[in-house]
Amino acid sequence: MPRLVKALDGLPVSGDVLEVACGTGQWTQLLVDRARSLTALDAAPEMLRIARARMRGTTTRFIETDIFTWEPDRQYDTVFLAFWLSHVPPVEVEAFWNLMRWALRPGGCIVFLDDSTAKAEIEEFVAETRVPTVRRRLADGSQHLAVKVLYDAPGLTSQLNDLGWEAHVEAIDAYHFAGIARPRGSE
Repeated sequence: MPRLVKALDGLPVSGDVLEVACGTGQWTQLLVDRARSLTALDAAPEMLRIARARMRGTTTRFIETDIFTWEPDRQYDTVFLAFWLSHVPPVEVEAFWNLMRWALRPGGCIVFLDDSTAKAEIEEFVAETRVPTVRRRLADGSQHLAVKVLYDAPGLTSQLNDLGWEAHVEAIDAYHFAGIARPRGSE
């Protein structure tokens, strides 16, 4: 985690910030002091309950929504994605990045942290699924399936370029990468 926090410190997070898939607010608490305003989205009410409690006393705006059907009511200077890109099903990638373009103010950027292809060594992929899927076993013994599409830095850079983004993606360590993406032709 310290390497990831250090990587976040080097990313241009400022202004009006949108965090997609905020989960329990682990990253939200690291963004709040860098933002003029902070909006955090998640589809899971239980995650938002934890995030709200963690962020009590701040002006963070929380929205419960499915990111794939969400329509922004404003634009943001920075959109932050922590370990979310790897959960976007391949059939949704283009629409997702178009939505991110719509959510950005002119001159804004997407910043992200995620797992690299090396994580395949330690993930339990489920066979015979339409999209790459992993099984997650929690401490309470429950098991859950999650979409997990792993990227390497050059591959993601190329894919974003094909979708009309200027991207810089680099490895943080053997298992993670960080990146910045701006719509091609933006300030």
